[in-house]
Amino acid sequence: MIAILSAITVLGDLLSFPILPIQAGTGMVIISGIAFGPVVGVIVGMLARFIVNFFTGQGIWTIWQMFAWGLLGLIAGVVFSKIDIEKPRSRDFKVLIGPVSAVLFMEVLAYISYLIWPNSEATFIGWRIYVFGFVGLIIGAIIQRKRMPADDITLAVFTLFVVFIIYGGIMNLGTLFMSSMSAADLSLDALKALYITGAPFDLWHAFRASVFVFIFGNSVLIKLERVKIKYGFYRVRQV
Repeated sequence: MIAILSAITVLGDLLSFPILPIQAGTGMVIISGIAFGPVVGVIVGMLARFIVNFFTGQGIWTIWQMFAWGLLGLIAGVVFSKIDIEKPRSRDFKVLIGPVSAVLFMEVLAYISYLIWPNSEATFIGWRIYVFGFVGLIIGAIIQRKRMPADDITLAVFTLFVVFIIYGGIMNLGTLFMSSMSAADLSLDALKALYITGAPFDLWHAFRASVFVFIFGNSVLIKLERVKIKYGFYRVRQV
């Protein structure tokens, strides 16, 4: 199953750029983590990214991309609960109130901090969105002690936030290290510039991935749940 999920993730990612207006690769990493848990999510994310780059180009960026995709699979596996195949389209909006409110509240604080301490920054768009958003995700996870149901709305909102904040934040930081020729190039100002210029691309990536999981996430998860039942992945090992 890990090999199959990795192959589907690779194919989805390669088709997403020239053909599909969605990000199926990132979406499948998150779905894999939800369906089979955080360990499988990490393996699928890192393995699939490694294979994808044989087609798109290997480099030092591969390590950063593998880590970022693996982390998405890990977080998805920790946050979400088992799928209820009897209620594939159920939507419990109450579950989303806490985490979403936490992220939005922290983004408001980020804007207030920009108004008070602009630090010569020309725009609010930049590092504050990622840093404060990351704190909001942590607070949201604490508030939502119970695991979230994997319905379509919850999947889409989760994917939008986590891909933009986590994946985008990691890759912007990685770009700083990969583009620096010397230690003198590693500056806070350079990192701020990368977060400002990277925000639109990160948001577009997150939006495309969220569209994929909204449209296909439930269907794929239900299929995977049936595979788990058919081949006994739910069986408890007897001691």
